[in-house]
Amino acid sequence: MQTYAGHATQQKTFYDRTLLERLLPSLVFMNWGQKRGIPKNEGDTINFRRFNRLGRATTPLQEGITPAGRQVDITPLTATVDQYGDFVTITDKLDLVGIDPFLTETIELLGEQAGETLDVVVRDVVAAGSNVYYVGGGPDRGDITDADILDGATMRRIRQVMARNNVKPASGKDYIAFIHPDVSYDIMGDSAWINANQYAGTQALFDGEIGRLYGVRYIETTLCPIWEEAGVGDEDVYGTIIIGSNAYGVPDIAGSAKPETIVKALGSAGTADPLDQRASAGWKAMLATVRLDELCILRVESAASVGAL
Repeated sequence: MQTYAGHATQQKTFYDRTLLERLLPSLVFMNWGQKRGIPKNEGDTINFRRFNRLGRATTPLQEGITPAGRQVDITPLTATVDQYGDFVTITDKLDLVGIDPFLTETIELLGEQAGETLDVVVRDVVAAGSNVYYVGGGPDRGDITDADILDGATMRRIRQVMARNNVKPASGKDYIAFIHPDVSYDIMGDSAWINANQYAGTQALFDGEIGRLYGVRYIETTLCPIWEEAGVGDEDVYGTIIIGSNAYGVPDIAGSAKPETIVKALGSAGTADPLDQRASAGWKAMLATVRLDELCILRVESAASVGAL
C-alpha cells in the first residue's frame, strides 16, 4: 500500500508567510521624565539645580533691629549621557534565498529592542531610590510575605505620604503609579476602584492607563521591577513606582535619545567586505536619567496574589 507517511519525499510543511505578532511590553517610563536637551558640542553632562525652601520666619522682628537673614541653599544634580545601541549582520545569501523579508523584520526587531532598552534604562534609575514603603510595615524587602499585597488602604496611606511631603501631583490632582499587572489585579479589587473607561470621556488617558483610586492614576506595564524570591519564603517582591511633579529628568544631546536606525547595504564596507557579503542594520541613542527629588518618587514594594492559570 502506498501511503503518505511512507514517502518522505512527498511530505512538505506549508510555511505561512504571515509572521506572528510579538508580545511587547508597554513603554512608559521615558514618557514621564522631564525632557532636557543638551546642545550639540556642549559636552555630555547636564547640571540641574534646585533652590531649597527657606525655613519659616516665625520670630517677630524687634523694633529698629535688622535680623540675621538667611543663606540660600542650592542643591546641584548632574547627569551624564551614555550611548546605547546594537546591530544585526545579514549575509548576501540570506538576503537572496531566504523566504522571509529578513531586513524588514530585523529593523522592526531592533526598533522594539531600542524602545524597551531605553525604557528599562530609565526605569532602573527611577526605581533605585531610597524613598521606599514596604507593604506590611517591615524594615526591608526580605520581610514581605505573601499576605502583603497592595490594597486600597495602603494606597490611601501612600497618597498621604506624598501629600505630607508637599509633593505636587504629576497630573492635575492625581499622582501617577507605574504598576505591574500582577499587582494591579489586587488593587482593582478595591470597591472604590474606577476603571479608566469610566472617565475616558472627560479627560485624556495616558498610554497604559487602567484606572484611578484615591488620588492616583495607574499606568500598567510589565517592565515594573520584580525582585524574584526576595521576600519571606522566596516570595517574589514587586515594585510599584509612585511619582509626583518634577520627579525625574531624561536629558539627551540634540534629540539623540530618539533611536537612530542605521542600515549599511551590501558592499558599503569597501575593502573590509571585498565580496559584498555582509549588510547590517542597527540603532543607537544617547540618554541619561536623573532623579530630581527623592520625595517625588516613592517605591512601594509588595507581594502579589498571583494564581495559577
